[in-house]
Amino acid sequence: MNKRCTREQVRELDRRATQDYGIPSVVLMENAGRGAALVAAEMLGKTGGKSVVIFCGKGNNGGDGYVVARHLRNLGAGVEVVVACPPEEIESESDAGVNLCIIRKMGLPLHIASDENGQFLAGDLAKKADLIVDALLGTGLSGEVREPYLSLIRLINAADKPVLSIDIPSGLDANTGNVLRAAVRATRTATFVLPKVGFDVAEGPAHVGCVTVVDIGVPKELVDEIN
Repeated sequence: MNKRCTREQVRELDRRATQDYGIPSVVLMENAGRGAALVAAEMLGKTGGKSVVIFCGKGNNGGDGYVVARHLRNLGAGVEVVVACPPEEIESESDAGVNLCIIRKMGLPLHIASDENGQFLAGDLAKKADLIVDALLGTGLSGEVREPYLSLIRLINAADKPVLSIDIPSGLDANTGNVLRAAVRATRTATFVLPKVGFDVAEGPAHVGCVTVVDIGVPKELVDEIN
């Protein structure tokens, strides 16, 4: 697939899918997370008995990560979720909040990594995992990565484990391919709808790994309009 999109085009695709076509945004998140979970399962080979650590941010990228966590747990993997902020900072009625609530009710281990102690634990979990899932920061990022995300990105890279990034490696600019202070070096990236422009330029190729495009249910007519 040669077509690429910018962060602005991604935002417009999401807006039109929800507003013009009436697809609830939580449905798009469910499709995204489930598709990414299947990529993760493929990377693991057999999910039973395998351990996965999923790093989740505050926004929708983190919400995708909670969906991935649920589906991988259902497939038999041992799942630990690391959250970059206290859960109460995530709006309960947001799509991310809805999916966070689900995994909490499932009893999935949830670790808060907003301080140094939490980051130390997260680093230890990452080093023991069979797979790390990066769902910290999405395509909307355009400014420099700040704490605690900076430290979490660095410890993901230091763990020396296979990494699946959700939509885009955290810290990579979707438009320019520039590293915004630090970026995850993914083994594989499960990107949604279309690859992003930044995957092929500047530092993008060194960070995205193998790119798999996940269909999240955005109508084909909208995707075809992307130049």
